[in-house]
Amino acid sequence: MLLLDFGGVLVAVLLRHLTQGLARLTGLPTGASLAAVALGLAALAAAFVLSIGPQVAAQFEQLWQALPQALEGFRDFVARYDWGRDLLEAGGPPRPGTLLNLATGLLGTVFNAVADALLVLVVALFLAADPAPYRRGLLRLMPPARRPRAAEILEALGGGLWHWILGQSITMLCVGAVTWAGLALLGIPMALALGILAGLLNVIPYLGPILSGAPAVLIAFAQDPTDALYTLLLFVFIQSLEGYVLTPMLQRQAVSIPPALGILAIVGLGSLFGAYGVLFATPLLLIAMILVWMLYVEDALGDHAPDPL
Repeated sequence: MLLLDFGGVLVAVLLRHLTQGLARLTGLPTGASLAAVALGLAALAAAFVLSIGPQVAAQFEQLWQALPQALEGFRDFVARYDWGRDLLEAGGPPRPGTLLNLATGLLGTVFNAVADALLVLVVALFLAADPAPYRRGLLRLMPPARRPRAAEILEALGGGLWHWILGQSITMLCVGAVTWAGLALLGIPMALALGILAGLLNVIPYLGPILSGAPAVLIAFAQDPTDALYTLLLFVFIQSLEGYVLTPMLQRQAVSIPPALGILAIVGLGSLFGAYGVLFATPLLLIAMILVWMLYVEDALGDHAPDPL
């Protein structure tokens, strides 16, 4: 529940900044601006679904049907070699009922994810509509003499999360578009669905590209092993472009997260809290870094040098 509440805070930060920007441009009240932002985002989502939704749905259905065949083709290819046969034998045959259990678990996961998304959306709308009572409540928990500093820390946390959301959104859009275009140029089937999947999974650093690249390589392998190699090289190029060009440019306006800390946060929070721990590991690490810098380095140690992060 705490992680879902944190997800609501992230969405609320996004809605609040968009609302404030629209209010400054149009002079509308905050409530009307928030309603306009919410309706605008809903309209964009509806336009996306109506325009290319059927194509995306068809491609995802083809992807769901093609993946088992691609995996079977990969198993047959590996079985040609001695080391491949040993590896397959070590894995053992699938147990009866495995596919049924997998399908049942998938349906339960989808249902829970939809319910959790609705909860996050409701929390975000309440927080974005009127964050002042929650902010005052947090400040009242502090000693009166420390409340001005606590207000500064809250502002820094909000700004850090906003820059992370903005940078992550731009990165996801770029990765999805480049992946779609690259796979289409290579002639890989279901390029649009695979591009969307790559953009969405890019929210998970380091692990997301692997999760999105594996289906694309398998689909390409079912078509031709050479295409699989080209697809693998495409994903390596895209992730190198993101890691060495796009992300450093975006992190100039945000806290730069060291890669080793990011990996440790993903592994640690994923072990403790599962999928949601992996999903929120990076923004939680960002909050921890800001708190350590402001509360310990600046306040406890008295080091007010320029922030090296």
